[in-house]
Amino acid sequence: MKRALLIVLDSVGIGHAPDAADFGDEGADTVGHIRESQPGLAIPHLDAAGLAHAQCLAADRPPPPSETTLAYGCLTERSPGKDTTTGHWELAGAPCNRPFATFPSFPPELVAEMEAASGVSFLGNYAQSGTVILDELGAEHLATGRPILYTSADSVIQVAAHIDRVPLDQLYAICRAIRPLADREHIGRVIARPFAGEPGAFVRTADRHDFSLIPSRTVLNALKEAGIPVHGVGKIPDIYAGSGISTAHPTASNRDGMDTVDRLWRETRGSSCLVFVNLVDFDMLYGHRRDPAGYARALEEFDAWFGPFHAEMGQNELLLVTADHGNDPTWSGTDHTRERVPILMKSPAGPGSLGAASTFSAVAGTLASWFRVPERFGSLLRVS
Repeated sequence: MKRALLIVLDSVGIGHAPDAADFGDEGADTVGHIRESQPGLAIPHLDAAGLAHAQCLAADRPPPPSETTLAYGCLTERSPGKDTTTGHWELAGAPCNRPFATFPSFPPELVAEMEAASGVSFLGNYAQSGTVILDELGAEHLATGRPILYTSADSVIQVAAHIDRVPLDQLYAICRAIRPLADREHIGRVIARPFAGEPGAFVRTADRHDFSLIPSRTVLNALKEAGIPVHGVGKIPDIYAGSGISTAHPTASNRDGMDTVDRLWRETRGSSCLVFVNLVDFDMLYGHRRDPAGYARALEEFDAWFGPFHAEMGQNELLLVTADHGNDPTWSGTDHTRERVPILMKSPAGPGSLGAASTFSAVAGTLASWFRVPERFGSLLRVS
């Protein structure tokens, strides 16, 4: 009986991609710039596994002289985007051929359609940080009850509402009503953003919900159809709109995600399954907010969990650790950054270099091979 664990460290990029200049990101390097700006960063388990080696590979530099405990490499995104949906879909073997639509603000006619479909009148309609827009429009929302509509550099329609003014079920219903319009416009996600608190002290709650475009066929669909359960942890079920997901396990933080993996790994011992987790705090709390110190602490928290966990994994268990894009906390603006991402792998093949893969879909190809799914989703990660 074989198991696999796929961990996506949301936004943990390791250096600008070859086409980064096309995205305004030449020179971006999430992990590299955190190391430079936070000289006390200590992630011994990740570096021993091969993270530092993967960084050198991504930058075409000679690797450190030390041996690694896991196989290591880097992945280059093929799809034309640097958002969560694009990265995750390609990881699962469904690269995008065209970018998702983005807007600095939504056209008046589209807003009118969204209001007609949802039965509400919106405030806002501009691109802004999710926390800043609460400071700007939260008080007016409380006074009027009108939900806040906003977007970002990603392909998203975001709707924020105070839990005491718009109940969660109503907020989710508003987003569901908008989703068909987002499908038509090729917008990746409609995101419900509930918040609480008083003016000057608003806080977003953990009840965020993403309503995503349904991807084309992925390795997750193939595994589920083959009778191999796919357990989605964190925002994984939302990213794939539930397609190919057997069970959903929402989480409130990286810590909650790691605890959920611990529980699922215990509960599924002796059976075949894929546990697929996204750890979002790196991106949501520290990358977008340009907080290198907080990002460093989050990496150290993961590292402390990762070392003991992977040391206990058995021979019939595959571990893949990667990312979906970059979000350099030292970069200008608040957007994701177009970067290569690391891949760390524990398998019976042992440690060594995996090289530089030309697509994130190498992850899907490796999962299909591991579980002997007779479909091709991407090239394999092979230890040299």
